[in-house]
Amino acid sequence: MNNLLPEVAVWYQDVANGCLFEVVAIDEASGTIEYQMIDGEVGEYETTTWQQLYLAPAEAPEDWRAPYELNAEDQVYSDQTFIPDNWSGALSEIEPELMDLGDDFHIL
Repeated sequence: MNNLLPEVAVWYQDVANGCLFEVVAIDEASGTIEYQMIDGEVGEYETTTWQQLYLAPAEAPEDWRAPYELNAEDQVYSDQTFIPDNWSGALSEIEPELMDLGDDFHIL
């Protein structure tokens, strides 16, 4: 029996077959736990099935991004906002046009 509670973004190892997977979602309404294997395969367990698995907590593997073909450069820029140094240019001088919304649209 398994006493581990599933947690999103936590890695587990199925001791019976050695597979590593990460819990990606828990749907309490339907009683399911969605997981993703290291190769990118997605699946789900029912809560009763989860409790019967032989699981151990695991560290995220070093190459877990491999199925997504992400490299170090992709990770560096993933959450950064790009702000141009120079805001001037041909598009900065375009003025918006008034919109004709037709007779069916009235502003109250």
